[in-house]
Amino acid sequence: MRAAIFRNGEIVVGTLPEPKPAAGQVLVKTLACGICGSDLHARKHAHRMVELSRHFPGRIPMDLARDVVFGHEFCCEVLDYGPGTPRKFKAGTRVCSLPALLTPGGIQGIGYSNDNVGGYAEQMLLSEPLLLEVPNGLAAEHAALTEPLAVGIHAVAKANIRGDEVPLVIGCGPVGLAVIAGLKIRGLHPIVAADYSPARRALAAKLGADIVVDPAQSQPYATWAEHAAMSAEQKAARPPLQAMLPALKPALIFECVGIPGLLQQVFEGAPRDARIVVVGVCMETDRSEPMLGIMKELNVQYVLGYTPDEFAYSLRLIAEGQVDAASLVTASVGIDGVAQAFSDLANPERHTKIIIEPWR
Repeated sequence: MRAAIFRNGEIVVGTLPEPKPAAGQVLVKTLACGICGSDLHARKHAHRMVELSRHFPGRIPMDLARDVVFGHEFCCEVLDYGPGTPRKFKAGTRVCSLPALLTPGGIQGIGYSNDNVGGYAEQMLLSEPLLLEVPNGLAAEHAALTEPLAVGIHAVAKANIRGDEVPLVIGCGPVGLAVIAGLKIRGLHPIVAADYSPARRALAAKLGADIVVDPAQSQPYATWAEHAAMSAEQKAARPPLQAMLPALKPALIFECVGIPGLLQQVFEGAPRDARIVVVGVCMETDRSEPMLGIMKELNVQYVLGYTPDEFAYSLRLIAEGQVDAASLVTASVGIDGVAQAFSDLANPERHTKIIIEPWR
């Protein structure tokens, strides 16, 4: 089968043996697979990913001397089953799955593995217990956005929303947009979102942001403060010592960029007692001033991935039209176009999410 392969630091087109399903496994045809920001990071920082894996006992790091097939945002079609598998879904059924395989040795990831081929290939293996049937005739390229939406849904869940906060989303790429969608579903308003890209700001408004900010024109934290002012009744109800502080509602800040220096900017701009959820993945060593966090009593929550229930919920949200997944897809390519797509995604005015259709 054909695949876009990560080899020697580059994305190349090649062929691999067709996978053979073992017990409990399902052979699927990859219909659509999104290119994730983590894939772009992995191409550039693969050695860093391998180095950091030593902190996670039991995790098998990528061997960068061997081929890797990326792809963990996918929608597939059932082809066949391994021996002793219940065969819950008939051939031709469209399915999504968490990017993981259940093996006798434990859970193994799909997409950053030498042994478990990801969605940048024509076929792959999935574990039957993790399969979810795609409902409502949902298009494969939209069902493939279940995974990135689940990241945003999980980040919002980990924020432990009380209901009185005013959120600020820094960065409106696919992850930031997923967070905005998650905040809208939770009914938390007004949602303030900031990004330098006009195209991304437009998408942020479409996905649910109430106020969009161009940081080149106005300071996001000042704009947030304008929309987080307490009412006269709320001001009057504050205890005496709190009355000495700015009369602002609680801040809930989502950092969705993941570049060096960004977290420090958040520390500098955040108001006292802000809760900060770090969703963007910074692949380089970064620095921030702990004293700022101490003096402002900031609460910082890092997040990763999602739960199976959040993944299933995200698929339902897309299928039922509660999240406009179609607005995120800006292009689709076959396997031959993947390398160019990685370059094209560097321009946020051209693309938000590029979908790979390996069989086209």
